[in-house]
Amino acid sequence: MSLIARIIAEDAIAMEQLRAVRSLALPDWCIAAGFVRNRVWDHLHGIAPARLPVDIDVLYFDAGDIGTEREFEFEDRLDDLLPGLPWQVRNQARMHVVKKNFPPHRDTAHAMTFWLETVTPIGVRLEADDGLSVIAPLGTDDLLGLRCRPTESGRERRSEYEARIASNRWRELWPKVVFLD
Repeated sequence: MSLIARIIAEDAIAMEQLRAVRSLALPDWCIAAGFVRNRVWDHLHGIAPARLPVDIDVLYFDAGDIGTEREFEFEDRLDDLLPGLPWQVRNQARMHVVKKNFPPHRDTAHAMTFWLETVTPIGVRLEADDGLSVIAPLGTDDLLGLRCRPTESGRERRSEYEARIASNRWRELWPKVVFLD
């Protein structure tokens, strides 16, 4: 089991949230972004228990339905299962419509490659056998190595990348992380 999977598997709150999302039977799904990044960085900084993420980014890919109605339905269903959590469910098949300069995405992992920094496009999925799959189209070396750098999209949208790091207070929350160009 990878270190990321082990960190998530040992977190009862994370596992409860993964079980809730799994019950929706979404196609090509995972929970990504701060759900993984923050827990891993907290673990590597010796912060226990892990701080809860500001939102819970649930990704899935359904090219047959690129409207927003189903996303809200899934958020409502998750809120019924685990009330009061900051669920944010997004179909990655429609993200190229929202972000107009992006090409249509092939799947959830492909959509994640357009995110701003290398440490965020990492997700986990709880499989039917209760195993955890890690989805990391850009790898996990930066996350585990406490390095943050812009992706190709982050370099093209440098001001967004810098603003995101500042507004989320990553330098303050995780002082061991090295921010690279």
